[in-house]
Amino acid sequence: MDWQNLRGNYPRLLLIALVGVVLLAFVIAASTSTAAFGIYNAAWDGASGMQTQADSVDTESKIALNTSIYTTANATGTVSVILSPETTYNQTETQRVRQFVEAGGTVVVAEDYGPHGNELLAGIGATASIDGQPLRDEQNTYRSPAMPVATNVTNGTLTQNVSQLTINHGTVVEAAEADVVVRSSEFSYLDTNRNAELDESETLQSYPVVTSESVGDGRVIVVSDPSLFINAMLERPGNQQFTQNLFETHNQVILDYSHAGQQPPLAIALLTIRTTPLLQVIVGTIGLGALLVWIQPPQALRRHRDDNSPTHATASNTATEAAFVAYLRKHHPEWESSRMQRIITGILDQQSEETTNE
Repeated sequence: MDWQNLRGNYPRLLLIALVGVVLLAFVIAASTSTAAFGIYNAAWDGASGMQTQADSVDTESKIALNTSIYTTANATGTVSVILSPETTYNQTETQRVRQFVEAGGTVVVAEDYGPHGNELLAGIGATASIDGQPLRDEQNTYRSPAMPVATNVTNGTLTQNVSQLTINHGTVVEAAEADVVVRSSEFSYLDTNRNAELDESETLQSYPVVTSESVGDGRVIVVSDPSLFINAMLERPGNQQFTQNLFETHNQVILDYSHAGQQPPLAIALLTIRTTPLLQVIVGTIGLGALLVWIQPPQALRRHRDDNSPTHATASNTATEAAFVAYLRKHHPEWESSRMQRIITGILDQQSEETTNE
């Protein structure tokens, strides 16, 4: 290895490495998120694991940043998951979701304390709603009473091989006319004054945490805690199996992030390209053109490259030397060949130095 040459190129190599690190950091920052429940967030509070669960049961998953996906999806074979929306679904958007459900689609709304979940549930014709008061359990718990373990599970497709669900600072569902799928234990209570204690005014009883009801030809499932679907909570007994049960009875899962706040710009760009045929054509054409230019550069660039290539320079020097020899032999036939060669070499070296200085 030429260590001398490597040392000489050290600043350039360092610059290349620095640029590479910066570009990598930019790509990671532009394609990931730190938002809670974020589909592009792989941390403990993100929901990137939902796509993994869909893949594990061979169900296609699609991330939706616009409710227009409900107008093209095959409703009878699709389930949509909406985790604690941050903004209100307007009338047009709500109507799209409702028509999707009425046509045979399944919508899962997981909410705890935000108002927009209940707005959407009412708009799509569901009778169930989110209570919004913290659920606690001093007896059946994971780590703390704020993380109650719901042990009253009704037999059914959604709860196959599920004996419990673990709630993380969640609430309960006001079932109304909906069927209760999972309830908390009899030792749970609603912390109405939020003092993290069981008071005389608070009653121990079993509360609905998951409900299901028919709307048109479809179904609306309400879960009283969106945290059930985050990466860390999917590891708890029952939560992962429950998620897989939701997905495996459908051909497609829509992960509805149309009202989940700002998403990573690079992820949005890639998703937009994947869902827009015209953009795919444009990007593909630009990429193909760039590739062709790289493989076969324009004539002027190729000519310039050829003119400066070592082969061209050698051929040019050889032709110049032959011309000098012919000239000197004509005008100085008495000179020896060695003398001519010294003179020609000196002239060529001087020309080379002048070209380098320029």
